[in-house]
Amino acid sequence: MFFKNLQIYRLPAPWAMTAAVLEEALAQQQFTPATSMDLVRQGWAAPRGTGAPLVHTVGGQFLLQLKTEKKLMPSTVINQVAAARALEMEEAQGFAPGKKAMKELKERVTDELLPRAFAILSTTAVWIDPVNGWLVVDAASPAKADEVVKLLLKSVDKLPLESLRVMRSPVGAMTEWLQADKSPAGFTVDQDAIMRATGESKAQVAYKRHTLEADDIRRHIAAGKQCTRLAMTWSDKISFVLNESLAIKSVKPLEIIKESATRNDDERFDSDMALMTGELAKMLADLVEVLGGEVDALAPAEHPTVDATPAKGHEPVREQRVVLELNGQAPGTVPPGDGSTTDPLYDQAVEVVHTHQRASISLVQRHLRIGYNRASNLLEAMEALGVVSSMTSNGVRDVLDTARARS
Repeated sequence: MFFKNLQIYRLPAPWAMTAAVLEEALAQQQFTPATSMDLVRQGWAAPRGTGAPLVHTVGGQFLLQLKTEKKLMPSTVINQVAAARALEMEEAQGFAPGKKAMKELKERVTDELLPRAFAILSTTAVWIDPVNGWLVVDAASPAKADEVVKLLLKSVDKLPLESLRVMRSPVGAMTEWLQADKSPAGFTVDQDAIMRATGESKAQVAYKRHTLEADDIRRHIAAGKQCTRLAMTWSDKISFVLNESLAIKSVKPLEIIKESATRNDDERFDSDMALMTGELAKMLADLVEVLGGEVDALAPAEHPTVDATPAKGHEPVREQRVVLELNGQAPGTVPPGDGSTTDPLYDQAVEVVHTHQRASISLVQRHLRIGYNRASNLLEAMEALGVVSSMTSNGVRDVLDTARARS
């Protein structure tokens, strides 16, 4: 198993929700087959089949499944039957039925045909990472993901769910990568892209399995086009397509791990799930990092040069602003940015940089769960004391001497 499309949402990290509590909440909206008079029926179903739990758990990761039964009622069939009935009424009463009568006639025809309609069953998988705070819906369209979110909000009381918001818009970042002819750290740019004009013409150029020549791309950018869709590969493991709304599509794992033939289906399913969730969690964290980190709703905007506009179509589903006190200081509080080490989290930040041998704002922000501005000032303090280098032209800092400078 591997998700093909990722509609990404955010939960608190870590999210204090157990599988048992979530199971109990989802049970209230469990899927039941549609009756003969139901046009659509939705509910939660067990990912591993009848009799299994609604929340499948592997290594602290949750897998859910929304099941939908929809009756196929083509409008052409309804219109044809209604037209034949209207003709009979006209012959009987001497005049054609009016608009109101036709509307009522179509409703009666729909009710009559509904028991004979074909039922189409579909499922939508949902992955919840309570450790890192990810909620991902395997859906190609935002509308399908909205169905999942709507039922989740109905099932789980006060669900602290938000859409993922990053500091840089995907369009601006993808356009910049192509213009500079340089892939972001940990990623490579592949051969599929769409460049679209920002003016009224909406003219676009699509590349399909075609080398993205830097000179051609720059001419399109100079003509007012921006990249709205870009194929990429992460760490030589997963290929995907990033679009302007921060949705990830056409996800394909590049490394196939062959399971032992002696393993049963349940063991193979759990192994595949553990592999998928582990790799996707790392990929999402790296993607957020190259897009400037997440927008901190609690911190004031003190970096006007950074594009903090949420991705198109990703407004918060439900905004919950809770200020947690951390060493007497709220996470969004910004300490002095003059290179001092008075911040009580400075030593922990240095340890994070030392452990990962990488100095980035989003890395510190993610591990210490603090705001963007505070993480930025911590790195500036490290720079002043020679722990990390100044930022290069491509936005990267080098780790110099993490053992030397501690507060």
